[in-house]
Amino acid sequence: MKMITVLGARPQFIKACMLSRLLQNDKNINEIIVHTGQHYDKNMSDIFFTQLQLPTPDYHLGVGSGSHGKQTADMLIQLENVINKEKPDLVLVYGDTNSTLAGSLAASKLHVPIAHIEAGLRSFNRRMPEEINRVVTDHLSTFLFAPSQAAVDHLAREGIKEGVYVTGDIMYDAVLHYKETAVNQSDILQRLQLQAEDYYLATIHRAENTDEPDRLKNILKAFQQLDKKVVFPLHPRTKHTIEKWEQGTNSNILLIEPLNYLDMLVMESQAKTILTDSGGIQKEAYMLRTPCITLRKETEWEETVREKWNTIMPPTHSEKIVEAVLNSEKPQAYRSLFGDGNAAHHIQVVLREMFKY
Repeated sequence: MKMITVLGARPQFIKACMLSRLLQNDKNINEIIVHTGQHYDKNMSDIFFTQLQLPTPDYHLGVGSGSHGKQTADMLIQLENVINKEKPDLVLVYGDTNSTLAGSLAASKLHVPIAHIEAGLRSFNRRMPEEINRVVTDHLSTFLFAPSQAAVDHLAREGIKEGVYVTGDIMYDAVLHYKETAVNQSDILQRLQLQAEDYYLATIHRAENTDEPDRLKNILKAFQQLDKKVVFPLHPRTKHTIEKWEQGTNSNILLIEPLNYLDMLVMESQAKTILTDSGGIQKEAYMLRTPCITLRKETEWEETVREKWNTIMPPTHSEKIVEAVLNSEKPQAYRSLFGDGNAAHHIQVVLREMFKY
């Protein structure tokens, strides 16, 4: 069986490392990895292939940044060429990025079956580009690998019941696999001169926050008023916006470059609280049992809110953000929501059965 895996962004590299490791050792499958270049910064892309020992991509499309339409269109044109050349039995996509959408559109137009890992997530906010990408990809996919029962329920309400499999969350595989390695190898706390639970970790990258000066101003103002240092790895988009709008920071905010995966795992696991607008980091926070404040008006990971490990806080008032952070505590109860840590194996089993190899 020949399959094309489409990757383009940091979370996809992390997820892919778990499944690709199995597929590379499967003599009956030929996985061709296509890197769209959606994340092109070394700290957001190349380092993950090296650190996580992902196979070198067979194709690197080098698409880079651009508007949603242009970026997706450029990917679509090049992915169509790759699919026509390789003639795969399956195209596999991860998550909800423009790379996900382009991969699924290109495959569907050429009548190639699509497998979507992390299917069924919904924020119910159609203004989010990621929500459009999720919905379209799910409705085009043949195989839908859902991380949780909530995701399955979302698909069922949209009439998608065939080809749906609850495998657990492949990101949980990665957290379990790399957590001990991260603790043993990373010296990020020493380098930043930090102590466990004596800092907050923040990540902001969504356009709804970075492209709205008032929202970003509220977020930074809240960070300045917190009782502990806020470590803030800067996504390239956020860095550009801070510079463009001349949004100020003070000594309470430690601006740093994007972190590699092992350093990020340590920072997430040892933080007092995480403040983020990232879906993946909300989930990693839960898996690492770190309280999370989500700086959005909704989340696709509603289970983490119900379990009281995640608090939704729209960044409309800095005072409310500060209050939410200061009141955040670890709940006494914790439930495993995202499977048994063997999602990659469960996905491989389904592929074997479906393609009879």
